[in-house]
Amino acid sequence: MVKDGWFSESEVMWPGQKFCLKVEEILHQGKSKFQDVLVFKSSTYGNVLVLDGVIQLTERDEHAYQEMITHIPMFAHSNPTKVLIVGGGDGGVLREVAKHKGVEKIVMCEIDEEVIKMSKKYFSNIMGNAFEDPRLNLIIDDAAVFLANYDGNFDVIIVDSSDPVGPADVLYSPAFYQSMQRCLSPTGIICTQGECIWLHLDLIKKVMSSCSSLFPAIDYAFTTIPTYPSGQIGFILCSSDEDQNLCTPARSPSQVMQSGFRYYNHDVHRAAFILPQFAENIISIVRKQKAQSSSKRLKV
Repeated sequence: MVKDGWFSESEVMWPGQKFCLKVEEILHQGKSKFQDVLVFKSSTYGNVLVLDGVIQLTERDEHAYQEMITHIPMFAHSNPTKVLIVGGGDGGVLREVAKHKGVEKIVMCEIDEEVIKMSKKYFSNIMGNAFEDPRLNLIIDDAAVFLANYDGNFDVIIVDSSDPVGPADVLYSPAFYQSMQRCLSPTGIICTQGECIWLHLDLIKKVMSSCSSLFPAIDYAFTTIPTYPSGQIGFILCSSDEDQNLCTPARSPSQVMQSGFRYYNHDVHRAAFILPQFAENIISIVRKQKAQSSSKRLKV
């Protein structure tokens, strides 16, 4: 909602708190088939994308989320050639996946075409020409339906979803994780938007626990980002390979590639799995890693 020159988020999943940004100009305000869509120019964070009253993207800090949700699973995998992006209509994850030259195939399944249109129009300066990548197969569909009918597998699946309300609710269900597990290669890795440890530990624990029967390796990492609730957002990672050490990169970026990152590096990758004690007390119950992997993680 915009009032008196300020945008205030809807509370949605964080009752009692709101994030506000000063508005310079409303660039777009409308409704797609699935959700309310707002784009405005802020005084301090550049252009801002808002869906159903919740900030999804700002020009100033988007890299803290996009780079981490992408490069943690991509670098944890030794040779990702086939990648699925679920959601991610703003193009940020696609931009980061495309930086991996070894990737041969990128499938992106986004339910709301309007988000893609608005992102191309108002965020082209940071998204570049990612949507023009020849490796991309862009599908406008419900990802739950797409995966349930997909015949093939992926090395990495990245689920860049909004919170589990509205059109994204199905992406947090056990059935969706089962579909992803079926479409994952034997050494595959899944990374999903994993909510906030300050607000949603019960939900995080529930989702990770439901993954326990499907994956031999499960862990949680996080990043800091000012415009997300409580300034933090996490990632739930799962792998088909019990020997997969999710918290240790299996590959290194070239100097040129690393110079293009604004947030991610290998030290940040490792550190992202080190949790404050209140969160570790909960996550440790549902984390699944071999003892040697846990030992390596604690030595970071």
